[in-house]
Amino acid sequence: MDFHQSKEAEKMRIIQEIVPGRQITLAHIVASPDPILYQKLGLDPTEDYSRAAIGILTVSPCETAIIAGDIAMKASHISLGFLDRFSGTVILTGRISDVESSLTAVLDYCQATLGFTVCPVTKT
Repeated sequence: MDFHQSKEAEKMRIIQEIVPGRQITLAHIVASPDPILYQKLGLDPTEDYSRAAIGILTVSPCETAIIAGDIAMKASHISLGFLDRFSGTVILTGRISDVESSLTAVLDYCQATLGFTVCPVTKT
């Protein structure tokens, strides 16, 4: 093996792929977050922090984030803080009970209507 072949053998190519299943892998509520968390996430800092919560969803396929955002907004009085149809991330803000109702509505719809595998809602 000459020098050139030896250098080629040392190079390794890694390919990462996301294979979309129909699933919700994260449904979490951050209850009463510190105001700095809002700022770091680029969310509205005028929220009433004493009653506010942040809801986080991760969905696959990622385009489902659009459906999840629509369902969440129709289910209760929440604000849509962030929605990314390329990563499948949805961030909601509002009262703890409203955020929980919205996340539950999204999970129920995705499981019952779309046949998704869903995770439970967790809270910190």
